[in-house]
Amino acid sequence: MSSVWDDLDLLLDSPSSLTVTSTARGTVKEKPGFNPSEDAAALRKAIEGIGTTEKTIIDILTQRSNAQRQLICKAYREATGRTLSDDLEGDTHGPFEDVLVALLTPPAKFDCQEYIRAIKGAGTNESVLKELFASRSNHQINALSDAYLAETGRSLIHDLQSEVSGDFETTLVLLAEGKRDESTNVDAAKAKEDAKILYEAGEKKWGTDESKFIDILCRRSVPQLRQTLVEYKAVSGKTLQESIEREMSGRLEDILVAIVKCVKSVPAYLAERLYKSMKGAGTTESTLTRIIVSRSEIDLQDIKAEYKKLFGCSLYSAIESETSGDYRQTLLKICGEDGKA
Repeated sequence: MSSVWDDLDLLLDSPSSLTVTSTARGTVKEKPGFNPSEDAAALRKAIEGIGTTEKTIIDILTQRSNAQRQLICKAYREATGRTLSDDLEGDTHGPFEDVLVALLTPPAKFDCQEYIRAIKGAGTNESVLKELFASRSNHQINALSDAYLAETGRSLIHDLQSEVSGDFETTLVLLAEGKRDESTNVDAAKAKEDAKILYEAGEKKWGTDESKFIDILCRRSVPQLRQTLVEYKAVSGKTLQESIEREMSGRLEDILVAIVKCVKSVPAYLAERLYKSMKGAGTTESTLTRIIVSRSEIDLQDIKAEYKKLFGCSLYSAIESETSGDYRQTLLKICGEDGKA
């Protein structure tokens, strides 16, 4: 596991999902010759017939882009007076229902709903908060904040502050502001200086100055941070991730490591999250659904490649063995077999 995270050689020239907004690395593409009214009619027939025809529902919803699915929802409502998601919720259940509704939800609204689920109820689901804010671009975070305001009438950052505390709160709030520097220029001297500041705030010091780590990791651009990671290893002989794991603990360690991993490779970080969601007793379907659906038009092809590199088997075969029924079929259709987009 750690070897992937320790290898900094190719880091400076790699693309980053935190800055690239292209959809070229997704597995789900727009369907040519798309007709929303035809799709809406086929879905209506599949839902209203005797026994729901799951195959039709899966085929249509997994082989259209999210923008196309929004048009299907509109056509469905115009034809029936009902919403497609309500009808699917009435006709399906469990993880299968959840993945279908996720597919019908616009991306920012889906992130927003995942965020609300993570903070409501007894105890906050911190692993979801870390994943959402460490792996999303400024644009995605700002869209999530706007969706939250529209949904609740409240500020996301204000509500976040009431759910978390301490250095963990400081870090999450900085990320949730969606103001990371997006410059593509790298200042080599600044990277050396930041590496030295981090070394002196951690490894070289008795007691760690966490604020320096938080400030640099949450504010600097991805290319700048990648250069800083290289410089840090030159200064300290260790990777920054190793130093954070040595010097810190608990929630702060977890979020800073997640940021460092996402700076290196969001797809590798999410591949690891997928692996952990399926490992051991029981599968965490909510994590599986969230990552597969939310990355299906962004970088799921890269996540599949990283999964194979990290764990020696394909994501497709892992999903096949760890899930079942219509839920499995839906995820497999979105994922696509290796060698196929």
